[in-house]
Amino acid sequence: MLVDSHCHLDFPDFAEDIAGVIARAEAAGVGRMLTISTRVAKADTYRAIAEAHDQVWYTVGTHPHGAAEEPDIPAETIIGLTEHPRCIGIGEAGLDYHYEDAAPQTVQERVFRAHIAASRVTGLPLVIHSRDADAHMEAVLVDEVGRGPFKAILHCFSSGARLARVGVELGLYVSFSGIVTFRRSHELREIATAVPLDRMLVETDAPFLAPEPHRGRRCEPAYTADTARSLAKTLDMPFETLAAQTTDNFFRLFDKAAALEGRAL
Repeated sequence: MLVDSHCHLDFPDFAEDIAGVIARAEAAGVGRMLTISTRVAKADTYRAIAEAHDQVWYTVGTHPHGAAEEPDIPAETIIGLTEHPRCIGIGEAGLDYHYEDAAPQTVQERVFRAHIAASRVTGLPLVIHSRDADAHMEAVLVDEVGRGPFKAILHCFSSGARLARVGVELGLYVSFSGIVTFRRSHELREIATAVPLDRMLVETDAPFLAPEPHRGRRCEPAYTADTARSLAKTLDMPFETLAAQTTDNFFRLFDKAAALEGRAL
């Protein structure tokens, strides 16, 4: 079984097709999905999806694109919202400096650090979004890990080799999306070969970033299998080995899900 460790089933792209999306995922061997929060204010939406579908868990948090909309939500609010049994993580939160009209960097950092605090208190892993912010992300992570450990994953990794290395040294996991399958992603595939196998996850970030051979289509969790096949080829190992390892890694990181399913770690 594979796990799509990061998708957005609440997006309008799936509004009329969630049952079909889940069925196609299961047919492709993707038995579990984690739908990721982009706004704390939408926590009820994520919870409803997870309650309606046994294959789905959810997180709660504020994406950096929404940091200006939710600039001052305290860690205590996030902590309270994670008490639901199907909420197994925090985020996605982080730093994204790609767009000129993004929230101010100081606001993004403040929101990010609040999520780190919530992760540290709850013991739930933080799903980290980082884009065009490698140096600042590294500085924040080094500082915060120094204040106390927390579990986290660098999701949809597309940053540089240094951030991957530092993240692993700090105890983080690294997740690869369909980007790793793209023809021009030579550098990213090289980075993947340096990530320890026991720290690696796979995801879609659906509805975005459909992997080869589905580029140009709406991405969906079933395509996790295509990313995993490409990654297995990059790492020169059987697909089944990579699938089993990344699934074990998911449950080790998101141990609340493992406990819910009675899965031995």
